[in-house]
Amino acid sequence: MAFPKVCGIETEYGISIRGSGEFNPILTSSLLINAYAKPAFKRVKWDYEEESPLRDARGFDRGPVETTSEEDSGLVNIILPNGSRYYVDHAHPEYSSPECSNARSVVVWDKAGERILEDSIDAARAIIPNQEQVFIYKNNSDGKGNSYGCHENYLVDRKTPFPQLVKHLIPFFVTRQVFTGAGKVGAENSSDAVDYQLSQRADFFEVEVGLETTFKRPIMNTRDEPHADPERYRRLHVIVGDANMSETSTYLKLGTTALILKMIEDDFITDDFTLREPVRSMRRVSHDPSCRLAIELMEGRALTAVDLQWEYLRLAKKYTKDNDATDVDRDVIELWEQVLEGLETDPMSLARQLDWVAKLQLMEAYRDRDGLAWDDPKLKMIDLQYHDVRRAKGLYYKLLSSGKIDRIVTEQEIAYAVDHPPEDTRAYFRGECLRRFNPRIMAASWDALIFDTGDEPLRKVPTLEPTRGTKAHVQDLLESSPDAGSLIRNLGA
Repeated sequence: MAFPKVCGIETEYGISIRGSGEFNPILTSSLLINAYAKPAFKRVKWDYEEESPLRDARGFDRGPVETTSEEDSGLVNIILPNGSRYYVDHAHPEYSSPECSNARSVVVWDKAGERILEDSIDAARAIIPNQEQVFIYKNNSDGKGNSYGCHENYLVDRKTPFPQLVKHLIPFFVTRQVFTGAGKVGAENSSDAVDYQLSQRADFFEVEVGLETTFKRPIMNTRDEPHADPERYRRLHVIVGDANMSETSTYLKLGTTALILKMIEDDFITDDFTLREPVRSMRRVSHDPSCRLAIELMEGRALTAVDLQWEYLRLAKKYTKDNDATDVDRDVIELWEQVLEGLETDPMSLARQLDWVAKLQLMEAYRDRDGLAWDDPKLKMIDLQYHDVRRAKGLYYKLLSSGKIDRIVTEQEIAYAVDHPPEDTRAYFRGECLRRFNPRIMAASWDALIFDTGDEPLRKVPTLEPTRGTKAHVQDLLESSPDAGSLIRNLGA
């Protein structure tokens, strides 16, 4: 039976500064995070011991590369009491959500990340010159040929052969753009010219399978860094998605992928949807806002992306009837079907739900009003402003405040998630320990906490099981441990 799909999102945010003669994105990102972080956050170091970004799921470790590791770079890297990681990565501020038990929770803690970035901007105002202003965008391209990622992570059974994941996921990833795309004006990375496309990331994928994330980007990433018991689990690291403002797009992105992974683990999918040219198909789907162009399967059939998503939905509906399904699973299937119906009849009917449609409708309104051609710089600026995380300025948030965008979660849930971890994964134990015992925690990571109780050697508390360390599991332990020393003793009892 498939493992629970514990999941999360890592988002690299675009950053710029206005009013400064020189812009160093690494220093500005560090300034932003340091301005937000309380001293207690900054004193706990990230534990790199179990980091292994060069271990490949195909069964080998790639040799060392001549780059400076994050550990050696001295860049700011903090763990927040909501269980998340907030740090500088590749010259961007990055927020990695805590582990969540389902797609809806991911939406909550992903949105909490936007609030943390917005609060960071406010905090930075006190320490930057008055004439300078920092801007943060939840997007994936700077428009100058550089792309930055939004990576999903899923807990997967180690016993599931990696080639099976590749076989069934590549066609799914290529075609899910029809509801996960964030929308984009123009093309990049030597792609064919296009006025508007579904995805911010599609032009940047060049191979089907590989380890890299910043060049020769693969549709299927092979990084084998489980952050959990390596004998039982792998962490599927998905780099092919856009950073979404729309809660519906994020919800479907995580929810549908989790369902496909469950089906793969249970050997439920017997159909073969292998694409003849996955990389070319990735761009073809993205460059077609009509959602009508077909892509060719290896077996010879030609289907549209929507057609292929209908095939996956058909399987998911049968799977959930034959197996235990969660409330979120059932809700995802219902929404998935409704969105596919809209895409099939009239994609523009989904402006309340999907980023790429909402943005396209906004663009067309400006084009009609001002007579703008698609290559007008104003449209590129509108594209960027859609992703501004400031609720008073971002165009997505303007649409939201005017009642033109559907919600999945509430503002109250998001506000709570800024400072509190999910209660139903190991993130609860990490977050609560950071809140209660911060002065005694020397370092932390996804799968361990290192304590200095003052009267004995450093103690490492492993958290290798993502489904343990929940509130139900550890609340009594925490309540009976007034200090870190008693926690360590109680853990050993």
